[in-house]
Amino acid sequence: MSTDEKQLDIIQYVPFTSFVHPSFWHSLTDLKLNVDKLKETTKQIHGSFSYSNDIGTVFEVDGTSFNRDPECGLHYINITGTLMNKNTIEDFKSIDKTALLNSVGEMIWSNIKMLSWIKNPSALLNCFILSFADLKKFHYYYWFAFPCPSQPTVYLKEKSQNISTVFSKNEIQDISDRFQSLELDQKCYFVVIKENSKVVVKKLHEFFNNKSEEDIIVDKEVFFAFADPSNNYNPGWSLRIFLAALYECFPTLTKQCLQVIGIRCTRDGSVEKSLMFMIEAQKDSQTGGNVNWLGWERNDRGNFGPKLANMSASMDPIKLAETSSDLNIKLMQWRLVPDLDVDVMKNTKCLLLGAGTLGCHVARDLLAWGFRHITFIDSGKVSYSNPTRQVLFNFQDCVNGSRKAEAAANNMKLILPTVHTEGLVLHIPMPGHPIGEALKKETIHNIEVLTEAITKHDVVFLLLDTREARWLPTLIAASYGKIVINAALGFDSYLVMRHGVSKERDGVNETIEGIPKNDTHVDGGQLGCYFCNDVTAPGNSLKDRTLDQQCTVTRPGVAAIAGALAVELLVAILQHPLRVNAPALYNLNSEESSEHEGILGPIPHSIRGFLHSFQTVVPTCSKFKQCIACSEVVIDKYREEGIEFLMKVFNSGTFLEDVTGLSELQLAAEMTDVLTFSDEDQENSS
Repeated sequence: MSTDEKQLDIIQYVPFTSFVHPSFWHSLTDLKLNVDKLKETTKQIHGSFSYSNDIGTVFEVDGTSFNRDPECGLHYINITGTLMNKNTIEDFKSIDKTALLNSVGEMIWSNIKMLSWIKNPSALLNCFILSFADLKKFHYYYWFAFPCPSQPTVYLKEKSQNISTVFSKNEIQDISDRFQSLELDQKCYFVVIKENSKVVVKKLHEFFNNKSEEDIIVDKEVFFAFADPSNNYNPGWSLRIFLAALYECFPTLTKQCLQVIGIRCTRDGSVEKSLMFMIEAQKDSQTGGNVNWLGWERNDRGNFGPKLANMSASMDPIKLAETSSDLNIKLMQWRLVPDLDVDVMKNTKCLLLGAGTLGCHVARDLLAWGFRHITFIDSGKVSYSNPTRQVLFNFQDCVNGSRKAEAAANNMKLILPTVHTEGLVLHIPMPGHPIGEALKKETIHNIEVLTEAITKHDVVFLLLDTREARWLPTLIAASYGKIVINAALGFDSYLVMRHGVSKERDGVNETIEGIPKNDTHVDGGQLGCYFCNDVTAPGNSLKDRTLDQQCTVTRPGVAAIAGALAVELLVAILQHPLRVNAPALYNLNSEESSEHEGILGPIPHSIRGFLHSFQTVVPTCSKFKQCIACSEVVIDKYREEGIEFLMKVFNSGTFLEDVTGLSELQLAAEMTDVLTFSDEDQENSS
């Protein structure tokens, strides 16, 4: 190094300081959850900095940074960069930051040597973001880099000075006007030339214009210019890559003193605050292709290291809860079940008949699976014995004497405020429970409300205490072709099943007749309902029962198991390509199972569990033509006579048996017993 070089000051560039708008993290979260998932592919982003003299070297990104066409404000320059988001904090920490930046620098340098930046100067500017998004806590770790080669070493021959020392007011105004007229991608770097007492602004490709290296001579009339983000006496970081590119592509410039203008605009667009820099390069300095690259940003403590954006406090808590609640389902989709339809759960409306132990467990599991439309129907109040078993209630609900349906709906919103839920206080009329004249009007109202609720929902869960309470909703749901999931409890046993859904034709539901029997499975539309195995009509099961007999007394785990299976059964149906028509195999372990299963496996008709032996069986049965709830004759009678038909059922314990022919079937069975007994007597007597 010469004596002259020792006396010169090495140029000090003012580095960029990143500023990340909260909307950037919202956009990144959305892209990570819905597009990238578990992929770690790099993503193109756009950021910007201002050359306004009152802002400083702030580099900004926001929610629009992921747009294909970047937005740009007045007195701002866009930079196209790259985002690399890692899946784990360990990968984020362990990656070799130096090697990563050098690899990015090599790509930038190869483009510089191709001279494409002369026609598109904005291509010189680049940023890189390494990040990790903790979507459970909404913590975002990130580290910005603005890649530049560490060489060549550049000196300031003189201290920076205002351009007014070189240009007159009129010339400064000409520079302002011509600078503002440049295209956005040309404002980063250009050339100012004094020609015959006039100022000319030329684009880089106009200045170099295929000149050979020997022809590149700069004198006192030639000024290289750049949009300068700095607001102090040192130039901004964007000058560093510009000088490196100039010296690499035109080495003769290293032997000349370069006059550089740092363009700094005032609010009215004037460049009168711009500075002049007299620059010389170190002789025989290395080029960017042979040296390390630098540009990692310092953190808030002034050290080279990442920053942390904690968005959990600033994000809308309701939005945060909604996004976080869906995370587990999306992780299942990413990792295990790529074909999982997440939206079908959100769009399916569920009606829960019964807000007791079963209803509470079913509702919580529906929430966990992403269902967001849940309605409760129940006529009871929260008692002091409920909260320990019924997980949607608390002590205060008991003190307030809250209705179960309403309390369940209110407490669901305390769990997830965005859930659409409602509680209807309603008594369900039952067969064998006579309706007096005083209760007739109320009963008709209850039937109408129940019918309307069933028609507005896609799925009906039967979670009621008694057998007879399930009859009316079973009939109405069968009439309207709704999915029905039934769950019933014993002391240490449970039954969970799906009802067959009849086909619809011209608004009328019909069972499928004339289908040949299959030895391996039953089609979904031909599956039996809860009452298909009964040969007697439901009666008043609460009559003459003591308190312990009227309450459902079960082992505590039974309801949780049955409730979970009921929800899993529904999800399996919704995820099956045939939906409600998904067949049920007689043997789930047969070779036929893979042919009929959905993405979550084969779907049984019913699940019966016995805790005393910890066993589970999955029986399958077809519709019973004389079923008291889903047979053609009962559905037709209901459609024809409506309320009048229902009143006959409520007031008579045998009316349904007469309508369906069960009375005759029972009589025939009794006569067979009598005849058999007579034959035996005759044989004995002989």
